[in-house]
Amino acid sequence: MTSPRHVIFGSGAVGLATYEALRRRGESVRIVNRSGHAAVPDDIEVVRGDARDRAFSVGVGEGAAVVYQTLNPPYPEWSSQFPALQAGVLAAAEAAGARLVSMENVYMYGRPNGRPLTEDRPHDAHTKKGQLRGRMARDLLAAHAAGRVEVAIGRASDYFGPRGGAQSNLGDRVFPAALEGRTATVLGDLDQPHTYSYIPDIGEALAVLGEHADAPGQVWHLPNDPDTRSTRQLVETIYELAGASKTKLRRVPTLLLRLLALRNPTLRELLEMQYQFEEPFVVDSSLITSKLDLAATPVDQALDDTLATYRSAPR
Repeated sequence: MTSPRHVIFGSGAVGLATYEALRRRGESVRIVNRSGHAAVPDDIEVVRGDARDRAFSVGVGEGAAVVYQTLNPPYPEWSSQFPALQAGVLAAAEAAGARLVSMENVYMYGRPNGRPLTEDRPHDAHTKKGQLRGRMARDLLAAHAAGRVEVAIGRASDYFGPRGGAQSNLGDRVFPAALEGRTATVLGDLDQPHTYSYIPDIGEALAVLGEHADAPGQVWHLPNDPDTRSTRQLVETIYELAGASKTKLRRVPTLLLRLLALRNPTLRELLEMQYQFEEPFVVDSSLITSKLDLAATPVDQALDDTLATYRSAPR
C-alpha cells in the first residue's frame, strides 16, 4: 500500500477540518489518533497509537510529504503530555523529510493590553499554559532554523463551527439553545469584542500552510473575519438566524466557575485563561490574507453554516 502524502496527528474538530480540506484537493490522507476510529469514510486509513512513542510516530509518518500536528490533550494533562506529543510528531516529520504544519492557539502572547494580537507580538504569557505554548513554539522554530525540518505554524483564536462541541464557547451551550428557544450559556464578559476562528477556515488554512512555498519558517494567524464582534452580538446573530423571536443568554458567574473548579480539574485549568474575556481580544490575521491570499468566511455565513450542522444533527 502506498504511503499517503499527508499524515494528520489528531482527529478532533481541527484535525477533521484539515482532512476535509485535503480531500477537496484530492490528496491522500492518513489520520493518527489513540482510538483507531474517526468520523471519516471507510477508505481513509485511521491508525491507532500514541504520538509520544517516537518509534511509532516515525513509522506511521514514513513517506509523508506533510505532517500536521492537531493534537490537543485535556487541559489538566497539558504539562505532562503536550511536549512529548509534539516531540513525537516532530520526529515523524524530520525522519520523513516532510514539512511539519503545527496548529497552535494564541495563549503565548498573554494579555492584549488594548492592542490587537499580531504574529510579531512578544511572548508575554503570565499563565502556565501560555508559557508552555511559548516554549513549544520556540522549539519548533529552532528545529526549522537548524535545518532539521520545515516548519509552518498556524495560530487560531477560540474556535467555533462544525464539531466545536462543548469545548467551544459558541458551541453546544449556544446553538441547540437557539434552535429550541432555550437560554444559552457562555463564559466571560459578554460585551467585550472577541475574535472567534471558524473551524473550516482553520482546516483550509492548515492545508495551505502544507503546500505554499512561502509558508515555512513563519508563524501565521489563521484567517479571522475582521468584523470583530462581542460574544453577545454573535449569540444574538445566532438566535436571529435560528428564527428565534428573542435572544436568551446568560454568562456563567466567575464565582460559580471558581466553586465548580474546586471539584473539576478542567474548570480549574480554564480559570487562568479567563483574562481573554476581560478586555477586547482581537487576533489580527491580515498577514496571511496579504501574503498567502487567504480570507476568512464572513462571520454571518459561518454562524449560519454552523447552525445548519446543529439542525441536521440528532438532538
